[in-house]
Amino acid sequence: MLDPDLAKIWVYLATSPLLGLTMTLVAYSLAHRLYVYTNYHPALNPVVTAVGCLVLCLIVTDTSYAAYFEGGKFIHFLLGPATVALAVPLHQQFAKLRRIWLPVLIALIAGVTTGALTSVAIAQLFGASYLTQLSLAPKSVTAPVAMGISEQIGGLPSLTAALVVTTGIIGALGGTQLLSLLRINDDSIRGIAMGLTAHGIGTARAFQISSEMGAFAGLAMALSALITAVMLPGLLRLIGLLV
Repeated sequence: MLDPDLAKIWVYLATSPLLGLTMTLVAYSLAHRLYVYTNYHPALNPVVTAVGCLVLCLIVTDTSYAAYFEGGKFIHFLLGPATVALAVPLHQQFAKLRRIWLPVLIALIAGVTTGALTSVAIAQLFGASYLTQLSLAPKSVTAPVAMGISEQIGGLPSLTAALVVTTGIIGALGGTQLLSLLRINDDSIRGIAMGLTAHGIGTARAFQISSEMGAFAGLAMALSALITAVMLPGLLRLIGLLV
């Protein structure tokens, strides 16, 4: 039996935009506590577990995504200032960035090209539809940019958003372990790889490891979004996916 006070709170929240905001904050708080309790186990990344909790809550309470997002959009709004704030740790790494800007730029162009073309090739190999291939191509870019690119090239933005989140979660879960297996220990290189392949979720994971890794992940996330927006239509025309 639900406590009468909790029932009143739920009834109030269920009819208020605060529902989505409250659910998001509670889910992330619980997920982060679990993450700390397990000594930062990568399989329990708070982004992943918080998303899982939210999906479960929406299903159990029969709450539509539109009703949730009425409050969740306040968190969404903060994404912009948080992205701009990534410039602070990057400024602290500016001296190192000046020394390695050319390799970083080459790596970003190579990464964007490889990520887009391999994802389309794998989709074709498994018989994915034309629409799915176009939706999949910008999957490694941060969600707002990826959805915009997907719309412009003829993909399905909602499908792209789901693929972007999935890509970020996989990158956050296994990216650092893969880099360790490859004996890549330089935090700037690890950060570039995480930001390039797993966008914001990978950047959040990188900041949990070191500020240098997070700074370069934020740089890679921002620049790869720009490079993808410029290069992707040309790449897709090159392989005949766009006319």
